[in-house]
Amino acid sequence: MNLSRWKTWACTASLVAAGAISAQAQGNVFNTPGNVVISDQYNNRLIEVNPDNNKVFWRFGSGSSVAGPHSVVGVNDVQRVGDLTLVAGTGVPAGAEPTCPNGCADNRVMLIGKNGVIQWQYGKAGVTGAGPDELNAPVQNTWLPSGNVLITDQGNMRVIEVNMAKQIVWQYGQTGVAGDGFNQLNNPNSAELLTNGHVLIADESNNRVIEVKHNKQIVWSYGCATCSELNGAAFASRLPDGSTLITDGGNNRILDVDSKGNVVWTYYTNMRAGSVSNPSPSRALMLKNGNVLISDQNNMQVIEIDSKFNIVWSQGQVAVPGTGFDMLNGPYDAKVIGDYTGITSPF
Repeated sequence: MNLSRWKTWACTASLVAAGAISAQAQGNVFNTPGNVVISDQYNNRLIEVNPDNNKVFWRFGSGSSVAGPHSVVGVNDVQRVGDLTLVAGTGVPAGAEPTCPNGCADNRVMLIGKNGVIQWQYGKAGVTGAGPDELNAPVQNTWLPSGNVLITDQGNMRVIEVNMAKQIVWQYGQTGVAGDGFNQLNNPNSAELLTNGHVLIADESNNRVIEVKHNKQIVWSYGCATCSELNGAAFASRLPDGSTLITDGGNNRILDVDSKGNVVWTYYTNMRAGSVSNPSPSRALMLKNGNVLISDQNNMQVIEIDSKFNIVWSQGQVAVPGTGFDMLNGPYDAKVIGDYTGITSPF
């Protein structure tokens, strides 16, 4: 790891912000800025934790592997939108859970109230499809300033923008067609709206990150289907300085890549103490304090690293799955409430 190449602004911001999420938290109150919302994938639940004491004080999901009004299966992405929680119920593949030997579907994107009541959803519980109000393994959702939702519909090889009337108003990718040609994706894993109006897509099985205009023209890319720069692009977000933070799941690392495609710094999650050989990190977000929040999926932890790659906060026990205090099972995503550096604001 080349520590000297870490962003200077990140180092400075980290010192100013006291260097940790825990400095922001204010107590066990729902939706407090600084608290952390985590999608605990294989525990089939969403949780909000106070990072000062790692206490879970809000959750959604009964733990059931059957999608329903009080359950979410294989939760992948989570985002707080005001006092609602936007979540992608992806489902789990065959063999991922003991209760799902043949896989369990969910296929919904939902807005959930504090009381656990689903206020809106796109997709039908347990139904896999590509027709109206149908999804196939939605892995990510982003709330847009327009009030629409950007959905990464992985199994259908597309990114779609859906309004509250459940109409698709924009799409990138040809439904059901995997490829790397014009208007094609291969198992996309995330999509974020940029401040310039373009959409940044982590095109996982094409091993690339692309920035596309609404006319579907690619204006920036890193990696490609036949290249070696990435191996399973899991997530990407654009940082304030114009560089792109990429979660390279298959290579067990986080990359900061500048606009010219130069790697500024790299952090390997499988090189830390106690790590499994292939933790396959699924999300990394730069925080306002300059630290990076990583969902290190197969290490069963969410970790926050500072500019020297020190772990300054964690939730979960490294490589130990569970449901008890300070335990997770395949955490896929984590976001700090009120801190959306690098991704679309929820408001």
